[in-house]
Order: sequence, then C-alpha cells, then structure tokens
Amino acid sequence: MKEKKDKKKLLIIEDDSESLRFLQAYLRRYFEVSTCDSDEAFYEKMERENFDIILMDISIKGKKNGLELTREIKQSPRFTKIPVICYTAHALQKDRVNAIKAGCDLFLSKPIDNKILLNSLFDFLDIQPGTT
Repeated sequence: MKEKKDKKKLLIIEDDSESLRFLQAYLRRYFEVSTCDSDEAFYEKMERENFDIILMDISIKGKKNGLELTREIKQSPRFTKIPVICYTAHALQKDRVNAIKAGCDLFLSKPIDNKILLNSLFDFLDIQPGTT
C-alpha cells in the first residue's frame, strides 16, 4: 500500500451514510479519501482541497443535485480536468444520457461489483492494479 502522500485524492459525494461509510472504508486502502453528502459541503471541500478524481452520486442533500455539480466542475477552468464518475441508483437510460450530457466521464449504476468500481477509478488515474 502506498503512503498517504503518494495516494491519489478521491472525493466521494454520497448522501446515503451507509454507502458513504462503505465506500470510504473500501477505497481508503487505495486512495486518500475525502467525503461529503451535500452541495454545500462539496463547495467547501473543493475550495480547500485538490482532488484527482470525483465519485458523484446524482441524489445528494442540498439545493443542487450531482449532475448540476458535475456541470459546474466541467465548466470551471480550475476543475475541468478532474474526472467525474457518476455512481448512482438512477439506472434508466435517460439518467445515463443526462449524466454524460452534464459532463460525467463515466456512468456506473448501483449496485456495482467493488472490483469494477475500483478498476474504473484506476483506469481514469492510469494506475496499474497491484501498484497501490
């Protein structure tokens, strides 16, 4: 396992506390994980920290949803290059289309196999499995 300073920084935006705890516990072995559950907390995190990748749920607490936040990320010169993976229970084809239109780099439907999720994160960050 890499030292914390060598790990890529992952921001998880998820409003379900149980899912958030699981994701954090599972992914912290591979990434430096930061979490939030609302649009307000998201803005605070983005202002204070730099992230290598974002795992975004569509339904979150606050006035905006994950697609609106993704649109803002992709329109911001400061954040536009950060990959955003949409990870959501919204699994209809229209949800997938809306996510891609908003700027999500990948759409994953819940539930998903943990290895598929991990490999998707590794792929976007050009990390070889087994090197973390």
